[in-house]
Amino acid sequence: MNTIPAQELKRRGIAAVDGLIKSGDVHVIRNNRPEYVVLTEERYKQLIAEAEESYVARVKASLDDVKAGRVRRFASADELLQALDLDGE
Repeated sequence: MNTIPAQELKRRGIAAVDGLIKSGDVHVIRNNRPEYVVLTEERYKQLIAEAEESYVARVKASLDDVKAGRVRRFASADELLQALDLDGE
């Protein structure tokens, strides 16, 4: 994991990240804990695309479950909670 202290970033500016970012995301350490992550624009776009792809896949899977009858419907929240309690036993 690439890390850089926040103080170093404050002192040198974004130039402090330039060398590190070539080998991956850079975690900025503040108060001895990772606080921020610096990404390249390309990496950011990749993460966004992966998240959207995952979202679409989950929605498609849910629709497939509905079409296949693998869902249960409940008339109220109380009915749902009762069913959840029974499933846990």
